[in-house]
Amino acid sequence: MNLDKFFVKIKRLTKLLTISLFMVSVVLIITGDFSPLWSQQKLIKIDGSSTVYPITEAVAEEFQKFKKGAVKVTVGISGTGGGFKKFTRGEIDISNASRPIVKKEIDTCIENGIEFIELPIAYDGIAVMVNPKNDWVTYFKVEELKKIWEPQAERKIISWKNVNPAWPDLPLKLYGPGVDSGTFDYFTEAIVGKSRASRGDYTASEDDNILVQGISSDKGGLGFFGYTYYAENPKKLKLVGIDAGKGPVFPSEKTVMDGTYTPLSRPIFIYVNKKSAESQEVREFVGFYLKNASKLVKQVKYIPLPEKAYKLAEERFSKRITGSVFGGEAKIGIKIEDLLKLEEKK
Repeated sequence: MNLDKFFVKIKRLTKLLTISLFMVSVVLIITGDFSPLWSQQKLIKIDGSSTVYPITEAVAEEFQKFKKGAVKVTVGISGTGGGFKKFTRGEIDISNASRPIVKKEIDTCIENGIEFIELPIAYDGIAVMVNPKNDWVTYFKVEELKKIWEPQAERKIISWKNVNPAWPDLPLKLYGPGVDSGTFDYFTEAIVGKSRASRGDYTASEDDNILVQGISSDKGGLGFFGYTYYAENPKKLKLVGIDAGKGPVFPSEKTVMDGTYTPLSRPIFIYVNKKSAESQEVREFVGFYLKNASKLVKQVKYIPLPEKAYKLAEERFSKRITGSVFGGEAKIGIKIEDLLKLEEKK
């Protein structure tokens, strides 16, 4: 072969290879997918409750290890309400929720042809906390909490003395979840008597760590969020009891599970899009979730359901039973295993 012709061919091949590599790079940049093109990862999209997030994130990490990178699981934190907005539009496969799905959200699912499977995954208590320097409060009566948080309290109940004349005339600084939070919905239903009925002049955040920081840095601070976030910060916060008429009770694994920490004990959930459950990766993930829930729930300091409740949830998923046993309504103080048994009898 003529040496000149050989070098011409080499130059042409080099040019073609450069163009090809450039085009592949463009595709990767546009799609944001830098995994090998011949071994695309399967993707499961989850969003919703910040309360449920630590559990689902722990499950996602273990599942991805189990699948050796073949499946990617993304877990967002937009709050229970924010998660349901995405879920009802079919944008995510699974929604984390710290309250049951409500009628308006169920109606949107029906409008958009979304069928869902409701699965309880743990218990949680909503903890009420004050600053560690607060030496005048050890517990609240439910009516005192209502007096503080009801809509009529806005710009009126602004001092601790306004709540109880025996307490100091110190500014009352309130911290709590935002309006997209299922914890906000449940707390207002249980304490004020109507979901989402609350004063608006408080520091709201979907990030519970911001609430911890606010309460811990303000002597007059008071706030509420999931018990687990208190358990992670016991030196920064002072936990107070709740008196619903039978004396003060503090949240713990025992009082949350036996229902004596009332009215702030609750089950928490994941909701699975039935169509998404047709995919092998989602089926495997949900199965993995329910089989390992008890262990991983304890690992992240939440309160596991009784084993029989997980068995009922596994049956519910395997049979693809859709809809909510709560009927789109708040059910304060009802144990989840009782509701699942009712569902079995339908």
